[in-house]
Amino acid sequence: MALVTNHRYLLHRAGQIGAARPNTRILDFGCGGGQVVAAGRKQGLDFYGAEVFYSASSAREVASRTGLLGSAIREIKDGKIDFENEFFDLVTSNQVFEHVEDLDGALREIHRVLKPGGALLCLFPSAEVIREGHRGIPFLHWFPRDSRVGYAYTWSLRALGFGSFKKSKSISQWTRYSLDWVDKYTVYRKRRDLLEIFSRYFHLQMIEEDNIRFRLQAHPALAPLAALLKLPLATPTARVLFRRLVGMVILATKPSGR
Repeated sequence: MALVTNHRYLLHRAGQIGAARPNTRILDFGCGGGQVVAAGRKQGLDFYGAEVFYSASSAREVASRTGLLGSAIREIKDGKIDFENEFFDLVTSNQVFEHVEDLDGALREIHRVLKPGGALLCLFPSAEVIREGHRGIPFLHWFPRDSRVGYAYTWSLRALGFGSFKKSKSISQWTRYSLDWVDKYTVYRKRRDLLEIFSRYFHLQMIEEDNIRFRLQAHPALAPLAALLKLPLATPTARVLFRRLVGMVILATKPSGR
C-alpha cells in the first residue's frame, strides 16, 4: 500500500534524525496497520509501532500481515504503551490525537517512553480546521450530537457529491453513519486547549511550514514555490492557512531534566 503524504513526511523526518543520530529508536504512535513501521524498517531504521486496534478499524488484520504484530508493533492496552521507560529517541504520529479521549494520559505515556531530549513529531487537526478530514465534509465536526441542522446540512452536501468512503451506502445511510462515526471516534479540541495539555510535558515548536515545504518539494513543478516561505510574513501566514485547511504540525521535545 502506497504511503500518504503525511506518512512520507514523517518517514522523511525520521530518516533525517536517524542519519544524524546512530541507533535512533522510533515509535509510530497510533500506527494503524503499521505501514510506516514496515517502510521505516525497510529503510534500515529501528522503527516500532503502537496501536489501540479499535473495533471499527481493520488495522489489526493489516498489521498482522506485516509479520510485525506482537514484536515491533504492539497493542496499547488500558492507555499503556507496551515499551519500557525512555526507550525511544523519536515518536511520530499522524492524524491520531483527534481520536484520543484521554489526551493527557496519552501524552504522559509518550513522555514516559521518550528519552530526555527526545521528540514527538505529530500532525493532527484541531477543532478550528474547516474540513472534517475523515468524512470529507466541511464543518461536519462543528455540529452538536443529534443536530437536525447538522443532519440536513451533511445530507445535502453528500447529495451534491461531497464526502469520503461512500461505497454502497445510500445518501441517508452514509449521512447517519458519518455523523455517528464522528461523534463516537473523534474528540476535536480547540488549539489553545491542545497546546496547554501538550505544554504540561513538552517544549513546543509549531512547524507547519516544514510540512508545507516537504509537500511542495515532492512535486518538481511546485518545488520553486518553497522559496516563497522565506518572504516576510510568509511563514506565519502559511501556518495559519495550513492549520485551518489541514491541521497542526507540532514538534514537542521532552525536557532533558524530566
